[in-house]
Amino acid sequence: MDYLEAMTAFVRAVELGSFSKAAAEAGLKVSTVSRYVSGLEADLGAALLNRSTRRLNLTEAGRLFYDRATGILAEVDEARDATRSLNARPQGLLRINIPGAFGRRHVMPHMTDFLAAYPDIKLDATLTDTTVDLIETATDVAIRIGALVDSTLIARKLAPQRRVLVASHDYLDRAPPLHAPADLGRHECLAFALQPGEAWYFRVNRDPSAAIGEIAVSGRLRANDSEALREAALAGLGIALLPTWLVSADVQSKQLAALLTEHEWLISPGAERAIWGVYPPKRTVSPKVRAFLAFIEQRFGQPAYWDLASPSA
Repeated sequence: MDYLEAMTAFVRAVELGSFSKAAAEAGLKVSTVSRYVSGLEADLGAALLNRSTRRLNLTEAGRLFYDRATGILAEVDEARDATRSLNARPQGLLRINIPGAFGRRHVMPHMTDFLAAYPDIKLDATLTDTTVDLIETATDVAIRIGALVDSTLIARKLAPQRRVLVASHDYLDRAPPLHAPADLGRHECLAFALQPGEAWYFRVNRDPSAAIGEIAVSGRLRANDSEALREAALAGLGIALLPTWLVSADVQSKQLAALLTEHEWLISPGAERAIWGVYPPKRTVSPKVRAFLAFIEQRFGQPAYWDLASPSA
């Protein structure tokens, strides 16, 4: 007796309510399905079904075996799907969700090469800073920045999220000297409106084991958008604490100066900040999602190319 076939026939007979329906579905004779179930009962030494002219009723032993068998068959299907997907061609519609500024600067410019590498993929990209429900919106994969909230999503770290203090040379020429974090109290600090308080945080000498220091900051301008704060810094309105992926090019072009780069700067303490690829939990990750994450991680590099261009790296 093929035990896996017999188990499948038994489970389908229970689910469909008759041997004849299970046999028709599998392309078998009714006598074959009956023989499979009888073989299982002989092997287990227990009746699995109470047979009647109208329906099949599980015995106590049958219920136990059915519950375990359905789990085993599901595991077999998942193992088969996972193995097949390794060699499957990435194809179909790929829906991605990306933060606006980051997507414009560091994802969409690479998508020409991605689509050339995977001609069977169609891309539907949504750029928004709103956190969307991936399952509800049928999104395959999203890029999220910062500390991940508790969720059932699967996360893959693509790059660190680093921040740097920046200001224009025009602002620095007319502002008080800045030699240490405590000096920030005398400066116009451009605050991110979504940060939890009126403070910035730092680690001395970028030492991961060092305690996190806190410095109160204030200024006349707040904004809930990092690009707006960058523009304000470029206009000479004060010092901003911004992601390296946003301002590394400005630092390299000397439009902005990076400040106190011997320290690691944080907008808030707590869980690890990073750039993540997240997707709904599935036993088998689709080839198109795996292809996208592998491609974009390779393009970002280790360390990320924007950190290589930043004095704070």
